[in-house]
Amino acid sequence: QVQLVESGGGSVQAGGSLRLSCAASGYTYRSDYMGWFRQAPGKGREGVAAIYTGGGITYVAASVKGRATISQDNAKNTLYLQMNSLKPEDTAMYYCAAGYGGSGFLDPGQYNYWGQGTQVTVSS
Repeated sequence: QVQLVESGGGSVQAGGSLRLSCAASGYTYRSDYMGWFRQAPGKGREGVAAIYTGGGITYVAASVKGRATISQDNAKNTLYLQMNSLKPEDTAMYYCAAGYGGSGFLDPGQYNYWGQGTQVTVSS
């Protein structure tokens, strides 16, 4: 059974940083795309960053480029998202996803497995 568990969210002031973690279990971690997505109240889920776990190739959304870094620790089966220079518009529930099934690495519809999310709140 695939299980993704996010952690590391919290409340920060604008300009601050957070490091989100996603612990994965129950599936082949080393040859898949995994991604971070977010959903703000009243908005659709959007892609933040994705990574190919077999080679480390990364993709980052334009909205967070230069402020977000996605990385992995294969030994720990853990995915990370480092977010710097946080803005109030980054406030959202952040989810990690795995089980990529098609085209569009930052398209939430292309992923089959999801965690429960971790809340990030940025105050001005």
